[in-house]
Amino acid sequence: MLRFFDLERIDAVKRDVVVRIKDFDEIYEIFRSDKASEQADRCIQCGDPYCHNGCPLHNFIPHWLKRTAEQDLELAFRLSNESSPFPEVMGRICPHDRLCEGSCTLNDGYGAITIGSIETFISEEGFKKGLRPRFAEEKIGKKVAIVGAGPAGLSVATFLLREGIDVEIFDRQSRPGGLLTYGIPGFKLNKNVIQRRVAQLEEAGAVFHLDTEIGKDIPFEKLVENYDAVFLGTGATKGRRPGINGEDAQGCYLAMEYLVNVQKRLFGEPVDEVIEVKGKRVVVIGGGDTAMDCVRTALREKASEVKCLYRRDAHNMPGSRKEYINAKEEGVEFEFYTAPKEVLRNEHGEVIGVEMVKTRLGEPDASGRQRVEEIPGSEFTVPADVVIFALGFDPVAYPFLAENGIETDKWGGIVVDENYETTKAGVYAGGDCHRGADLVVTAVRDGREAARAIAKRLIVGK
Repeated sequence: MLRFFDLERIDAVKRDVVVRIKDFDEIYEIFRSDKASEQADRCIQCGDPYCHNGCPLHNFIPHWLKRTAEQDLELAFRLSNESSPFPEVMGRICPHDRLCEGSCTLNDGYGAITIGSIETFISEEGFKKGLRPRFAEEKIGKKVAIVGAGPAGLSVATFLLREGIDVEIFDRQSRPGGLLTYGIPGFKLNKNVIQRRVAQLEEAGAVFHLDTEIGKDIPFEKLVENYDAVFLGTGATKGRRPGINGEDAQGCYLAMEYLVNVQKRLFGEPVDEVIEVKGKRVVVIGGGDTAMDCVRTALREKASEVKCLYRRDAHNMPGSRKEYINAKEEGVEFEFYTAPKEVLRNEHGEVIGVEMVKTRLGEPDASGRQRVEEIPGSEFTVPADVVIFALGFDPVAYPFLAENGIETDKWGGIVVDENYETTKAGVYAGGDCHRGADLVVTAVRDGREAARAIAKRLIVGK
């Protein structure tokens, strides 16, 4: 260890930009064994590991870095999987620069340990050598219903199965994974990675009920009646619009509407409407990771021009910096300090452009973030054929919530206590349906902690 004086930080190799924009394959290569060991050997093994504290899952990062440096893959694999339900996913999609790597002691001057790439390597190399995550071999005779097969739902299933508790997972889509399967493009997360974890859950006894919507195909009350506990992991899938004239014009779409449409088409699944961007001028409004997913997807869908418009600057973008860099490399044009005022339409109601206004940053608000101010008289027009709004998401107000006394807050999030239990006894919730749109790793943590609370009640009785 402590080889940070001798070895520089090295990121995973990216496929050539000219090649990668032609397909939806992952752009990062997996570390070789020697490179992973070498990079892990840079860790200084802090007494108070900031990377561990900076990770929402509080993964045992220094421990599996040490084992990777020593080439003890089996122990590194066990440690990596202990606190995370699918580390090979988090190693690919987490904004490490804002979390573990951003907290790394070496980040100030030497370059943070490439934690995400090493995390991915550990699982991928482990699977290659026949290692598998552990689940309880004996069942305790309890059964939990999970509504939503997204990050939170799959996390709950993983940790309950480890305790010998049976799970049945209900999802309205044709494939499990939620956002991981339909919302995050394949160039960031190969869909086979999700299917592999789902297969492992099925081997451990998980039962999936797909193309099944609770409250429509199956009454929610049936779950409460037939299972020992219920977990709600329905996410936050209601996209936000900017509230401007013309936002419903032909050619305007919500981000997830677009991303899911493309992924379903790639799967060969039926779609309600084919959203065509080939040969068109695409404008994406927003600055988070979802906006980056949209612009990079549009490039691969052969849009003639792709622009991202954001009301602040690059430094204030809420997403991961590496995604912004990848988008720039691939040919996305960015216009900062600009906000939409109106979507312009032709006589047929089709998008022809967006009227924008220049902005500047003013005084900080209550959260400490500078407010956005419009500059009077600075309006200008950006030509466009397709406009995609990537402005965040809100939880869906499913009727069965109020009908069963499950309270929500003023933002529509499901209210839970310190044990993730809702206002209806025996019903738990976590992830975006509870806290609003947030990071995948946060939803995964909610799922893990909810599973622990459920297991405690079902096993111990309190």
